[in-house]
Amino acid sequence: MTLTGELLIGAAHVPAGAGTMKALNPATREVIEPEFAFGGAADVDRAVTLADEAFDSYSHTGPAERAAFLDLIADKLEAAKGELAERASLETGLPVAQLEGETLRSADHFRKFATLVRQGRFLQATIDPAQPDRQPSPRMDHRLQKVALGPVVIFGASNFPISYSVAGGDTASALAAGCPVVLKAHNAHPGASEIQGRAIQQAVAEAGLHEGVFSLVRGVGNEIGEALVDHPLVRAVTFTGSEGGGMALYRRAQQRPDPIPVFTEMTSVNPTFVLPAALAARGAEIGGGLVQRAMYNVGQACLKPAILLAVDGPGFAELREAATSEVEKVAARTMLTPGIHDSYTRNAQRLEERGATRIGAGQEPTRAWDGQSLMYEVTGDQLLAEPDLREEVFGPAILLVRLTGLDQLLEVARAFRGQLSATLHAETPDHVAAAQLLPILERRTGRIVVNAFSIPQEVSYATTHGGPFPATSDSRFTSVGMGAIERFLRPVTYQGFPDALLPEPLRETNPLGLWRLVDGELTRP
Repeated sequence: MTLTGELLIGAAHVPAGAGTMKALNPATREVIEPEFAFGGAADVDRAVTLADEAFDSYSHTGPAERAAFLDLIADKLEAAKGELAERASLETGLPVAQLEGETLRSADHFRKFATLVRQGRFLQATIDPAQPDRQPSPRMDHRLQKVALGPVVIFGASNFPISYSVAGGDTASALAAGCPVVLKAHNAHPGASEIQGRAIQQAVAEAGLHEGVFSLVRGVGNEIGEALVDHPLVRAVTFTGSEGGGMALYRRAQQRPDPIPVFTEMTSVNPTFVLPAALAARGAEIGGGLVQRAMYNVGQACLKPAILLAVDGPGFAELREAATSEVEKVAARTMLTPGIHDSYTRNAQRLEERGATRIGAGQEPTRAWDGQSLMYEVTGDQLLAEPDLREEVFGPAILLVRLTGLDQLLEVARAFRGQLSATLHAETPDHVAAAQLLPILERRTGRIVVNAFSIPQEVSYATTHGGPFPATSDSRFTSVGMGAIERFLRPVTYQGFPDALLPEPLRETNPLGLWRLVDGELTRP
């Protein structure tokens, strides 16, 4: 594919209206051709207007048609795997093989949502039949299904240029729900974004759908993001990134004349608690294993296990030694952008300024934007006294916390803000302590892992990738897994309808063969 650098607004390829940019190779510090177009408020208006025009027809596509469209996107992603991975590697410094795997995972995500759409369970079809003879008053027939919210704006993320970007889970789940998507591409990987965007654009055309089902825009500064959030036809927004960026969008959306939901994923340190029997039995294994997982993507992952906590006792020295030894083996690697590298350097320095002691360091950087792996240590008292030590350092740094006992472990657990995940390592003798810790963690996270690590994460029906603020702006939802579709749906009840006017999922004959809740009982098709 020859990259044009144009915006993708509906079926059109649109040239720059507000300047251009070129991609940067963070490994070589060289700019990469071609020039990529920036759009402005007029481009946003055209993309959102098209999305709104597409909504009625697209949101009423049947399960088979919509699922076939999602499968077609998956086919096109798989077909572009090599080219997409090569371009994404140039723009991020990440290995080609890793990015090929990310492409296949994204394609699989679309296929899983296609299966979900065919099953139709996300509609939550519910029927309370009429009871004309009920006393003291009759009951009219009530039928409920979930419907799509409307056009959705998605902000592509920087750290996963495919699976959290143009063809990421937000796009897959919004399209599965029946919502047209306007995608604001991340400027860190514009070429990879165009390849994905054109794959979806081509799928829209081949599926015979309205061109407004998908658009891709790009911009500089805050102007285009504000225009997207402010547009009166937009019904929801998703964002993955910093707490500051996410909350700025959230607050802006709440100040609209008609506030809309903004589903943000922002910050998490994913604390790992090692209970005493597990520490004594396999402290070295846990310490080394955690470092290996934490260094994935040069530590630039939302689920990085960043803080490791254990009570000083049998096994602590082994855990500490194994972790520091593993850190020292890690080669410095290019970080995603110069800005992320600079932020990492500042935040690692912040840890030291707040009293953290450096106890291990990976190999020295050889290039300007290489991230050096670092390991720090503090006491439980220090962690409790200094909130900054409990904040995210986005990059390859880990903080080890030496605790005095179970009471302090529980106190420290209560001090954490909302998290995407929390982990505990426990053996049978630890179960009493674990039972005390679990209610604390349940209040602070959407996923609790036992005897494994917070990364990687499965994409499944039971997946939760969300948590209380500041991990996300709404802890009731997940941004990964099949449950992610719930963000883009709302209930509608049809009361007293003749059967011919009802949506197909609610008709008496159940023509789509769906599982439905009828008068409180789950019924088979």
